Amino acid sequence: MSEMRLLYLSQADVSAVGLTMREIIDALEVAFKEKGEERVEMPPKPGIHPQPDAFIHAMPAYIPALKSAGLKWVSGFPENLSRGLPYITGLLVLNDPETGLPLSVMDCVWITGMRTGAATALAAKYLARPDSTSVGILGCGVQGRTNLLALNELFPLTSAHAYDVAPERTEAYATEMSEKIGFPVEPVSQPRDAVTGCDIVVTAGPILKEPHATIKADWLERGAFASPVDFDSYWHPDAFAQADKFCTDDSPQLRYYQEVGYFQSIPAIHADLGELAAGKRPGRERDDERNICCNLGLAIDDMATAILIYQRAVERGIGTWLPL
Repeated sequence: MSEMRLLYLSQADVSAVGLTMREIIDALEVAFKEKGEERVEMPPKPGIHPQPDAFIHAMPAYIPALKSAGLKWVSGFPENLSRGLPYITGLLVLNDPETGLPLSVMDCVWITGMRTGAATALAAKYLARPDSTSVGILGCGVQGRTNLLALNELFPLTSAHAYDVAPERTEAYATEMSEKIGFPVEPVSQPRDAVTGCDIVVTAGPILKEPHATIKADWLERGAFASPVDFDSYWHPDAFAQADKFCTDDSPQLRYYQEVGYFQSIPAIHADLGELAAGKRPGRERDDERNICCNLGLAIDDMATAILIYQRAVERGIGTWLPL
């Protein structure tokens, strides 16, 4: 009998593997096409909530086409920022779909940030204007960074506006991201200035059960696309109601969230991202459409990314082997 062992990958190990944003976007496109063809297994994620607006979620998924199966156990605690701790933390367990044996345990912070940005870019591929050049980012944390990096992979971006409730974070973000992406990121002091006039808008603040609803009707331009990474936290129902197409990455999971108190005032869902990727529902059809895709963050995003990280880590000798 062969030795039973698993590969432990720390956050530094996961990052050192060198997986690119474009590779993650491509992997997610495969996963969502498979989802659209109903060839993945992914139950709605259950969770516990030890603190107000905090969560710890279990996220299992199996993608046969990628031979990837596993579970992410991830937490989001908004008050961690005041403690000098990250908002998102957690672990991912990757299993062998042939035997069920665990192949790897890896930190999921880097994965969560990158795959979330990749999912936004993939949704934008189907719902934003392909000639979009300007982006507004509200929330200058990890997701604000990865979403901008991902969008820059697929669109001819030339400018960005950034807003955060903490002005020092806005300034630091603008300086850092201007250098990374090679075009100017302008810090703004009012949230509307990161929405109006932008072709693509991403809201990436903490997920709140009681939305602060900062973005009002008519702020989002006709023809623009928005990705509310923070669910409906930033959006007034009247602003959501103006969407010509309101999409999500998974309708059953969105309905589950509605049952536990989120998304109490949203439009009818036009399509799942999997339906768009598989060509079963139309994406953008007119230049003047206001389109919104509220990605909840799915386990298939994580498993599509994790299998690539594991394979490359094994190839490059990264990580620590542990006995089972």
